[in-house]
Amino acid sequence: MEMRVLGRTGMPISVLGFGGAEIGFEQASVEQTARLLGSALDAGLNVIDTAECYGSGETASESLIGQAVSHRRSEFFLFTKGGHRAGLDHDDWTPELITAGIERSLTRLKTDYLDLVQLHSCGLSILQQGDVIAALQAAKAAGKTRFIGYSGENEAAEYAVSCGAFDTLQTSINLADQRGISRWVKSAAEVGLGIIAKRPIANACWKWPTEDECPAYSRPYWQRLQTLAYEDLSIERALRFTLTVPGVTTAIVGTKNPERWVGNAALAQKGPLPAADYEAIRTHWQAVAQDDWSGQV
Repeated sequence: MEMRVLGRTGMPISVLGFGGAEIGFEQASVEQTARLLGSALDAGLNVIDTAECYGSGETASESLIGQAVSHRRSEFFLFTKGGHRAGLDHDDWTPELITAGIERSLTRLKTDYLDLVQLHSCGLSILQQGDVIAALQAAKAAGKTRFIGYSGENEAAEYAVSCGAFDTLQTSINLADQRGISRWVKSAAEVGLGIIAKRPIANACWKWPTEDECPAYSRPYWQRLQTLAYEDLSIERALRFTLTVPGVTTAIVGTKNPERWVGNAALAQKGPLPAADYEAIRTHWQAVAQDDWSGQV
């Protein structure tokens, strides 16, 4: 699988990363997770991205990943996110919670260090306070994590890029979510932040015939795609578009299905879209997108 360097971190990571939300929220078994991640690692994927709030207890995403592949820890880069209480006895977005959450993540994931810890889509005011950023920096100084990042969109993402505290930015980038491409994504690339694309295939929401059938989480994208009315809409085109965006290092895709993972990996191997196709999509977005189409958390 193609490798790209994640900005200033210097980590050589695969262009397709595994997202751990689905296995946690859908309560996958350890056996399912081991088969899924084992096949992904065998095929060359070396990024696993999760969060402390993806599920709970023994079927929390972090717990499943730790039980399934901690014995292969040297073969992949391990990213997680924090800031939500998710069962801990601290308030959201406090330094105490950040510190306790990192310790719990290390325990669940059965590792003594993380490659990246990201603030999980907190708002601008939280970032501007500075105390949760300081807690992340302290964890980095203590060797709990090698790098720190921000996961989010819009004004908060712009601040995260400009404040100089972070090594990476994870943000929504896809056919239905392009506002950030010429703003915070471009700025992040210019200052050397590693850029991680989440929701890279817009949740494949076009597969739902009607808005009512579409899960609530994906409806903003479903609505936008009705207006955009792309002529050629497919998983391949969506994934390759995101991987063509300047500065993007990896696209995080979540699944509980090993076959789907193999299919996505084959599509990613086809590489970026031709320049003319990419520019046509960007031009169409700029002509059609509405002013209130902000980045989706």
